[in-house]
Amino acid sequence: MNIRQTIVQLAGPATVIAIGVILASCATTPPPCNGPTTTNLNAAIDQVQTSLANGCEAEFDRYFDDLLTIAEGDPKPENKRAFSEFLVWSNDQGLLSRRQAERYYNRYFNVKFMALEGDFNNCSHTCPRRDKVYRDMERELNAKERGLLKVSLDNDGYYRANELYQEVELVLEATCTACAAK
Repeated sequence: MNIRQTIVQLAGPATVIAIGVILASCATTPPPCNGPTTTNLNAAIDQVQTSLANGCEAEFDRYFDDLLTIAEGDPKPENKRAFSEFLVWSNDQGLLSRRQAERYYNRYFNVKFMALEGDFNNCSHTCPRRDKVYRDMERELNAKERGLLKVSLDNDGYYRANELYQEVELVLEATCTACAAK
């Protein structure tokens, strides 16, 4: 057998292996998970939905933040509806559970505080960690400022949330003082 025939015989399997390696590397290449490229909220939501449907589920939090930033550039009351519909879609696609979708919405667009789920006036549970409760509520109030004021121009909603924050602070302090006096 001459050298030329040997090379041709070896080139066949080598070529098949090379093509297999190339195809395998393509199959494992993660999709490009770029953020939205438009300042129009509805168009940006469409872009994000496409990315999420094409393998970028791990980027959900970043996409949600990107959408909030875009909406801040054109604040209006109907932005609340757009975010609600996006979160419903996310639940329908299995990206978020119903509870997770509700938490996203409530954190930014509802006056009630997610940090206060459950019994927040329990002496043995809340009072020992009230500083953490206050920090969590303050972070959430900042999120509500972003969602209610900066994204959807809901001044009344934000001020109700702010009042609720102050009332809870007062009630929690009184509760913990009473608990300590026992």
